Amino acid sequence: MAAIAAVVVLFIVFTGGDDNNDSTTTGAQTTQTPTQELKVAVYKQVVVRDGKPVGGVKRLEYNNGDQVKFIVTSDVADEIHVHGYDLMKDVPAGGSVRFSFPAKIEGVFEVELEGRKEQIAELRVSP
Repeated sequence: MAAIAAVVVLFIVFTGGDDNNDSTTTGAQTTQTPTQELKVAVYKQVVVRDGKPVGGVKRLEYNNGDQVKFIVTSDVADEIHVHGYDLMKDVPAGGSVRFSFPAKIEGVFEVELEGRKEQIAELRVSP
């Protein structure tokens, strides 16, 4: 009886236990539409070490109307500021923060560690 219960529990865990077609994974979101079409929204990664962007200033390129999606992982605490869109979020030391917003303003915008005045990414939104 215990073996059957264990199998049922594992089945529920691995299948999600409901009829909801939405699922989320780390760094990407997978969504199934009623037609079973699969869409993956990938979050671009910006890594900060010692208050500097690893590999230099990260270029984030999108077209007008796209959904901007990126994650900042940092070993220092600071406020992340997306200039032009005037979005700000605090990132804790050793933590990460996720941004997701529509690309409605065209141009080139700085993403920085606000307190350190350190640019970590360049957001480009094209027509």
